[in-house]
Amino acid sequence: MSEILKKEDYEEPRCLLCDEPKDEGGVIRAVPQQRIIEKMDEYMSRRDYAGAERHLKYWLAEAEAGRDLRGELMLYNELTGHYRKTGEKEKSLSSAENALKLLEKLSMEGTVSAGTTYVNAATAHSAFGENEKALALFRKAEEQFDRAGNVQPHLLGGLYNNMALVLVSLKRFAEAHRQYDRAMDLMGRVEGGELEQAITCLNRADAWAAELGDIDAEPKIFPLLDEAWELLKTPSLPRDGYYAFVLEKCAPGFGYYGYFAAAEECRKESERIYAGN
Repeated sequence: MSEILKKEDYEEPRCLLCDEPKDEGGVIRAVPQQRIIEKMDEYMSRRDYAGAERHLKYWLAEAEAGRDLRGELMLYNELTGHYRKTGEKEKSLSSAENALKLLEKLSMEGTVSAGTTYVNAATAHSAFGENEKALALFRKAEEQFDRAGNVQPHLLGGLYNNMALVLVSLKRFAEAHRQYDRAMDLMGRVEGGELEQAITCLNRADAWAAELGDIDAEPKIFPLLDEAWELLKTPSLPRDGYYAFVLEKCAPGFGYYGYFAAAEECRKESERIYAGN
């Protein structure tokens, strides 16, 4: 089976903390969250993981010194994903635990930020094989989004796609396909959502292979690969670092199922974009 491409591999769910922190007994120096995220995106576009870690740890120390709990929450969310990508289990799960503790301290249960924090924690546990724990956290994220209301479709689409991956790992295939249906529908409503839909198609191909076996699943797999390829070629998609990262991660999936030309084109295009050509 191909290496499963997870949404969290290329796009970290953001903790959407837009309000200024409230002073409760002392001066709070808020860290510049938007600037931190933009700089983080620059590091990731260059695949500079060491630089990204230094950047996040510096600002975490600043948030702690400034008593900015909301800033700490955002940074622990980012560190959860960063350490997951670099394969550092203990650091990733510790960061996730710290983020969840901050939710309680900030009384933020039932908010969109709480939902994204639970998604981050869940994807970390899933990445390190703790699928039962991950599923429980995804269910908690869904509860938070339901309570918050008016959640942006791309957040729910990411939740359902990642929840489906865990359900496949647990061999709960019917439930997984229902979540993939929800993800495809939601991302179809998002501008530029074709990339996420393509990823869902590739993940779903792996789900059918896991359920039926590679050979018996071919009638279901090949249409999904064709659909994914057409979605990736959508003319309106920006050919930026994000697009390159998705292509890079899609290439092994296409190659595994024999779509060698598509896999090679993905690799070449991603390298061209990374090189700035």
